[in-house]
Amino acid sequence: MDHLKQLEALERQAELGGGEDRLKRQRDAGKLSARERIELLFDPGTFEETDKLVTHRCRDFGMDEQLIPGDGVIAGHGRVDGRPVYAFAQDFTVFGGSLSETNAEKIVKVMELAMKMGAPMVGLNDSGGARIQEGVLSLGGYADIFLLNTLASGVIPQISAIMGPCAGGAVYSPAITDFNIMVEGSSYMFVTGPDVIKTVTHEDVTKEDLGGAMAHNATSGVAHFMADDDRGCIRAIRDLLGYLPSNNLDEPPARETSDPLDREDVALDALIPDQPNQPYDMHDLIRTVVDDGAFLEVHQHYALNIIVGFAHLGGKSVGIVANQPSVLAGCLDIDASVKGARFVRFCDAFNIPLIVFEDVPGFLPGVRQEHGGIIRHGAKLLYAFAEATVPKITLITRKAYGGAYCVMASKHLRTDFNYAYPQAEIAVMGSEGAVNVLYRREIEQAPDPAAFRAEKTAEFREKFANPFVAASRGFIDEVIRPRETRTKLIAALASTANKREKNPPKKHGNIPL
Repeated sequence: MDHLKQLEALERQAELGGGEDRLKRQRDAGKLSARERIELLFDPGTFEETDKLVTHRCRDFGMDEQLIPGDGVIAGHGRVDGRPVYAFAQDFTVFGGSLSETNAEKIVKVMELAMKMGAPMVGLNDSGGARIQEGVLSLGGYADIFLLNTLASGVIPQISAIMGPCAGGAVYSPAITDFNIMVEGSSYMFVTGPDVIKTVTHEDVTKEDLGGAMAHNATSGVAHFMADDDRGCIRAIRDLLGYLPSNNLDEPPARETSDPLDREDVALDALIPDQPNQPYDMHDLIRTVVDDGAFLEVHQHYALNIIVGFAHLGGKSVGIVANQPSVLAGCLDIDASVKGARFVRFCDAFNIPLIVFEDVPGFLPGVRQEHGGIIRHGAKLLYAFAEATVPKITLITRKAYGGAYCVMASKHLRTDFNYAYPQAEIAVMGSEGAVNVLYRREIEQAPDPAAFRAEKTAEFREKFANPFVAASRGFIDEVIRPRETRTKLIAALASTANKREKNPPKKHGNIPL
């Protein structure tokens, strides 16, 4: 009986973490406790904790008098919407959530279990960094976690939530995982903090401006989602998991839908402006076509000239990549290329079909882009689409010019179905630019250069800047009416359901990083 009482006392101590006072400070700061976060993440009553009674092994600096069961991290497994998921949650109330040798071992253990069982891994980060008292043992713990993140990459989905501080070497674990979610106002990430930056570079910057949720969602691209509070963050994780398979051998979860598979929308016939330089919002097309208008956008605030995210079509989970004509005319630049490439490679790793909506006039011109490596970064997106063996379906809505036409999952990159709207323009460059090159001397010598240019532009557009030339060569499988978009995409998905395609045997390719 004494042993039972001892067990109960240890469990109560573990559940209190750093104690009532510290839990109160956590809640006063607008944050949930680590246990409350875990309870929200998993279906009620399904969470099973591992290593609940583990304590640290440090005996220096008076640490032997501060033994708290669990040692600042909660780890275990449960179910999310009925599917197995593994997770850990750092407890900021215990030594500031600092990483020790033992809680690193707990995290590695649960990650190894996730890989063995083929289940997603979720990390809820809220830590002041390495535990200084443990020195290199703590640093080694980080390296052990980084290794597991790397080995698990492409095997199981890995999701990181930044729900408090995450600084120094700690940032590299979330950086390796597939998706990062940050909480506005209470989370931040940076390698070196404001104080160090001020000392070294004499720059004044706040934690929020340096590494807050909006900084990483909109400027750096390190984070993929942003939540208003902890509860919104947990909801976002659960929503995201609903689109993802449990591992790289499973198919993505299907979802029942009452949205008719043969639904047509006449409004789409008027969505694309007649004038090629007139913008429109590609979100309108996406939400009109997908099941029930539900689209989970990834990197919503970053590189706005390209859109990526998840949706369902005919109940099947799909990844969507789309140019955004209302931002930079849909041009591809460095950030958009990297954003698109990473998303494409994630979908390919986890058997999620790719739907591409293309309206791209080319790569963004400029010295800054060229010197920043647009060639190398643009090649990442090209490489990602070419490498992908999942079903790939591309629809050209309007412009598909030059090298950007090739990059955006053209038929030449092993894309399974390529469609185009009747107003699509597929050419080396826009009609006006082509005429200026082809008829430069004639324009200079013409009695009325403007009228001559307009005549030749109309002629070029009629002869070349349309989808019918590409269709006659088989580069476009079918020219479709916009209202038919949903029906055609769902039919194409059904046709590719049993697709089997492999790349040549190799250890791995050498993507132009």
